[in-house]
Amino acid sequence: MRFLAFLLPLVLLTTACERLENVGKPPGMTAIEGGAEHRAMTASEFPQDTQAQRPADRASLWSGGRQSLLGDRRAQNAGDILTVVIEINDQAEFKNSSQRARSGSETMGVPNLLSLPQLIDGQMAEGATMGSAIETNSDSASSGNGSTKRNEKLTLRIAATVLGTLPNGVLQIQGTQEVRVNFELRELLVTGFVRPEDISRQNEIPYDKIASARISYGGRGQITDVQQPRYGQQVADIVLPF
Repeated sequence: MRFLAFLLPLVLLTTACERLENVGKPPGMTAIEGGAEHRAMTASEFPQDTQAQRPADRASLWSGGRQSLLGDRRAQNAGDILTVVIEINDQAEFKNSSQRARSGSETMGVPNLLSLPQLIDGQMAEGATMGSAIETNSDSASSGNGSTKRNEKLTLRIAATVLGTLPNGVLQIQGTQEVRVNFELRELLVTGFVRPEDISRQNEIPYDKIASARISYGGRGQITDVQQPRYGQQVADIVLPF
């Protein structure tokens, strides 16, 4: 317990010192060198466009290479770049209502059974009789209501890099973007898998054609820090049972 009592203030002090170092400074941006996109662009050589190197047919006005007028400029290999179009406008609303009611009544009596009820009535309390030996009544009712409503809208465009090609020909892509305005940094991350045939002739892919899509849009900076509860409050919300 003494060790924990010493360790907790040390951790809090270290965290506070790291935050104090950034006072008066804008949030730092992530370096583009060394990332997955940079490695994909530099690890392998770009494939040579053999079609462009062929001499054009004398009867043809253009060649069949990617740089020609009708060439296919869509992303195909590791290091190629394509545009991801994110247009999310989801709305969902659910309402549930249930009601139930039940009532029951049971009565049982033995008015005549070989004169035994009359003999028993003499031994019972005043007013009691075997004519209505057992009588029960029950009532139950329940009701419930629930509703869920969600509205999300996000419109973004981001350039993503092909990291590699899976054995089945599907492309793995990743795109990151950071925009800093004053002391607030906005971060956008898109990852997933796309089929080459889903990429349009404009070299664009909509977000709903990305399998296992992971789209993150957030930020860090002074405004984000103010909106977040303090570490002590977060710990108290987790630990306190009431």
